[in-house]
Amino acid sequence: MNYKSDIEIAQECVMTPIVKIAESAGIDERYLDLYGRYKAKVDPSILSEDGRKNGKLILVTAITPTSAGEGKTTTTIGLSDALRRLGKNAVVALREPSLGPVFGIKGGAAGGGYAQVVPMEDINLHFTGDFHAISAANNLLAAMLDNHIQQGNVLGIDPRRITWKRCMDMNDRQLRYITDGLGGRSNGTPREDGFEITAASEIMAVFCLADSIRDLKLRLGRLVVGYTYEGKPVTAGDLKAVGAMTALLKDALKPNLVQTLEGTPAFVHGGPFANIAHGCNSVIATKMALKIGDYALTEAGFGADLGAEKFLDIKCRTAGLAPDAVVIVATVRALKLHGGMDKKSLADENLEALKKGIPNLLRHVRNIRDVFHLPCVVAVNRFPTDTDAEIQLIMDQCRTLGVNAVLSNVWAEGGAGGTDLAKEVIRLCESGSSGIQFCYSLEDSIEDKIQAVVQKIYGGRGVTYLPAAKKQISTLSELGYRSLPVCMAKTQYSFSDDPTRTGAPEDFEITVRNVKVSAGAGFLVILTGDIMTMPGLPKTPSAERIDVDENGRITGLF
Repeated sequence: MNYKSDIEIAQECVMTPIVKIAESAGIDERYLDLYGRYKAKVDPSILSEDGRKNGKLILVTAITPTSAGEGKTTTTIGLSDALRRLGKNAVVALREPSLGPVFGIKGGAAGGGYAQVVPMEDINLHFTGDFHAISAANNLLAAMLDNHIQQGNVLGIDPRRITWKRCMDMNDRQLRYITDGLGGRSNGTPREDGFEITAASEIMAVFCLADSIRDLKLRLGRLVVGYTYEGKPVTAGDLKAVGAMTALLKDALKPNLVQTLEGTPAFVHGGPFANIAHGCNSVIATKMALKIGDYALTEAGFGADLGAEKFLDIKCRTAGLAPDAVVIVATVRALKLHGGMDKKSLADENLEALKKGIPNLLRHVRNIRDVFHLPCVVAVNRFPTDTDAEIQLIMDQCRTLGVNAVLSNVWAEGGAGGTDLAKEVIRLCESGSSGIQFCYSLEDSIEDKIQAVVQKIYGGRGVTYLPAAKKQISTLSELGYRSLPVCMAKTQYSFSDDPTRTGAPEDFEITVRNVKVSAGAGFLVILTGDIMTMPGLPKTPSAERIDVDENGRITGLF
C-alpha cells in the first residue's frame, strides 16, 4: 500500500483563515497580530481581560523513545480533534520545532499522517521568527559580555570562568568548542568559547517559563553569565542588557495560533529540548489554551522520565498548573525494540520480544500514577503491521496496574481514529484528580533532589558525582541556589545515562559530571553521561532530501 507523505497530506489541506479559527475559539480579532492568512500571534492581555474559567489540562507523554517512533505529537493533535468530534471545546498547545532536528535526523514536530498542525512547512522552518529572536537575544548578551571585558572590565569578570555561550538554531558540532577573540587586542580578548543549539539556550527556558513581560525581564536580569575573579556571579542585569534583550523578545512572547488539519485551534510556541532543557511549550501558551478551551492538550518532550518529570516538577510547580489526566503513548514496534528485537524484523509478530519490552511502559505508568499521583491512560498508537495479539498483550499488562490502554489510530484516520481514547480521557477528567504530588521537595538538598529523580523516576540505585560536580554543588549551595528544582540533562534513549540500556534497566547508577545554575529559568541543570548541548548532523542529514520547485512548493520535508 502506498501512503502519502506528511507534507503531501498537509499540502492538500484547505486551511481556514486564521481569523475564523480565532473566532471559533472566542478570540476577538483585536488580540491578533496576523502573519499572513493562516498564522497569527495572540496578545497575552487576553488572559487578564477574559473572564472565562480554566478548562481541563491534559498532558501527553510517552515511553522511552526509539528509532521506531512513538507518535506523541501526532497523538496529541489527533486526540484534540477527537474531543471536538465528541462536541468538546478542545485546544492544543505544542512546542515549536527546532531547525537542527528538521535538517538533521529527528524530523519536525508538527505531527504526522492525518493528525498534523498546518501550515506544516512554515511551522517546521522559520514560522514567525521566535527562534531567531531568542538566538538574537542570546547572542546580544554574549556580545555585551565580551565587549564589557574589552572596554576595561569594570566588573572584574574572569574570562576563564565565563559560562554563557553563543547559540544558533542548527546542528553544528564544529562549533561546540572554539577559541575566539583572536587577531590582536582590537579584535577582543582570546578565550575558549562555544555554541549551543537555540533550544538549549537558557533564554529559551526563560522565554517558556515567563508569564508576562515583567516576569520575562526579572528572569533575564537573573541570568548568570560568568563569575568574577573573586567568585561572585555576574548577571545580565549587571551588564545592563535586560532592556535590549526584552525588546528583541517582546513580540516573540505572544503565542502563535495555527490550526490542525481538522480546524482545531492550536498554539505552537517555544521549544526547549527535554534531554538538555525542560522540554515544554510556553507557560503563556498553555494558560491561553486553558483559558479558551474546555480541554487543553499539551505535550512534554521525549519519554515521561524526561519531559513529563520536568513538566510536573518544574513547569507545573512554577506556573501553578496541574494536569487533570495524563496520556502515555506507546507503540508495539517501539516496545519490541526495547525487548531486544532487530529493527528489520519489527513487522513480524513477536510476543516474546514485546513481553520483554513492556516493562519500559509499565515503569512510566507507575511513575505517573504512584509518584505524581495523577490519573493516566495508555494510548497504543497503532501501526499497520501490529497484530491483534500484540495489541491485546499490551492492554492486558496495563490492566494489571489498574490502568486502561486504548487503541489510537489517529495517524491514519485523524480525529475519527481517536474517539475511544477521547472518551477515556473525558472519563478520567470527570472522575477528578486528587492533585499533583511532586517527586521531591524544594527544601531538599541538591543531592537529595537528584537522588529522588534517579531512584523514583529512573529506577536507578544511586548517583555518582565526579569531582567537578561535587565542587559545583558546594559552590551553588553557598551562593543560595540550593532551593531550585533540578533539570536533568540525560540521554532520551534510556532510563539510565547509557543510551544502549533500553527497556527497564535496574541496578544502575547515574554519573553526574557537571552542575550549572540557570538562575533566570529558575532551575539547576544536572549534566549526566555524554549529553551534548549542540547536536551534530548525521551521516545522511534530512537536509539532503529537501528541495523547492520553481513554483515555491517544498518537497522532502517528511
